[in-house]
Amino acid sequence: MNAARRTQAERTAATRAALIAAGRRLFGEHGYADVGTQAIVEAAGVTRGALYHQFTDKQGLFAAVYTDLEKEITERIAAEVGEIVLDDPVAALRAGIRVFLRAFADPAAHLIGLVDAPAVLGWKEWRDRGEEFGFALVEGLLQAAIAVGQIPDQPTRPIAHVAIGALDEAALFVAAADDTELATDQVVRVMDRIVDSFLG
Repeated sequence: MNAARRTQAERTAATRAALIAAGRRLFGEHGYADVGTQAIVEAAGVTRGALYHQFTDKQGLFAAVYTDLEKEITERIAAEVGEIVLDDPVAALRAGIRVFLRAFADPAAHLIGLVDAPAVLGWKEWRDRGEEFGFALVEGLLQAAIAVGQIPDQPTRPIAHVAIGALDEAALFVAAADDTELATDQVVRVMDRIVDSFLG
């Protein structure tokens, strides 16, 4: 009985993962509006019934795709800054900015995370999901910097909001640029100056 339950749970997880992977690829290539549910289920190798069993509708799948993307990028940033965060939280913050910009220079990530997500999910849900991942990481780094005396003691929540807003705009600027390397270099310098302003 338990083995049967585990098998069913594994099948359910595999179906969900296949739908998210297919949705991420298709939404990243074509944009949310131009992807139909039939294309999604064909790409995932599942039935339409399986899609609606896992997700309420296409928007529900998109929300899961966006959450998956945010989680992946946050984990990538955390892995990159993990070595230096205890010794130099400000350096970790600067490194995290660079990872974030590289991640959203990818056209699929840009389309899903910065173009479609606010429109499909609505601004509030988009920001709420952002707070769950990247915002917590940025605020944690700011708090660590205060704890070691790199930044004067001050409320970190408003600073984290400003930093995330600037990062989103920086990523949009890079994605729209003809020369993404030059644009990334330019906005990294701008973001470094913003971080410098936090140092008091």
